[in-house]
Amino acid sequence: MIDSVALMTARGGHPSDMQSREFSWVDADFDRVQKLIYQRAGISLHNGKHAMVYSRLSRRLRETGHKSFNEYLAWLESSDGPEWQEFINALTTNLTSFFRENHHFDIFRKHLTLNKQRSKWRVWCCAASTGEEPYSILMTAVEALGPHPSVSLIGSDIDSKVLSTAARGVYRIENLKNITDSQFREFFLRGKGANAGMVRIKPELQKMVEFKIVNLVRDSWPFQELFDVVFCRNVMIYFDAPTQRRVLERIHQVMTPGGLLFVGHAENFSESRDLFVLKGKTVYERT
Repeated sequence: MIDSVALMTARGGHPSDMQSREFSWVDADFDRVQKLIYQRAGISLHNGKHAMVYSRLSRRLRETGHKSFNEYLAWLESSDGPEWQEFINALTTNLTSFFRENHHFDIFRKHLTLNKQRSKWRVWCCAASTGEEPYSILMTAVEALGPHPSVSLIGSDIDSKVLSTAARGVYRIENLKNITDSQFREFFLRGKGANAGMVRIKPELQKMVEFKIVNLVRDSWPFQELFDVVFCRNVMIYFDAPTQRRVLERIHQVMTPGGLLFVGHAENFSESRDLFVLKGKTVYERT
């Protein structure tokens, strides 16, 4: 008789996990998800993500009425419909806050101040998530250049749901821990009544940003003009080295010479000196 414990372990998972799971989950399912998310979004899922992938995609099985991962993934592969966006949404991670990695905003503020003579600034935030980063960029621009600065910002993300939150610009007040009192007065409206405990970004700041779904790996990027500054922070860590290089080449193409690229604290592109030169802590200049 085949040892049932050995069989379950070979198929991917501890036997106690197999007994408690709502859906069968084997290594072949994870391998298939790895391949699909890499093809669609360039994201490299490492093997330690089994539990995360199972948890997040189980919700998609329930919502779409599928009884197994094999059935769901076969259905997904059979079409190019809207479920692909839900699949991507489920597997992307959105960790953000206002003025995260604050030293970047100090450098950005100084850069704007030293180049005040520029008639117009175009900025791209590649991973807008729920909006805290693009609004932090705009607050910094107003502080550096004065009210009504000539700044246009594209805030993009691969996840359609977080972009909806970003466009609304409504947040819990406890999430404003990095916001100063003067910034709160200048850029936020406090909720009242049923909206107590919530804040909204002021309309004059909201109108300076346009939110778009952009897949950095697959899409034709919908940009007509070059960007002076690009924030692409904590995005490349999800890509393998060849994908990182392709995305860097595309970013280089849509930036003005001398433009600044801000990246995440764990990202290093010293191997791409032909495209970007290090100018400070995780800040690069377009060659």
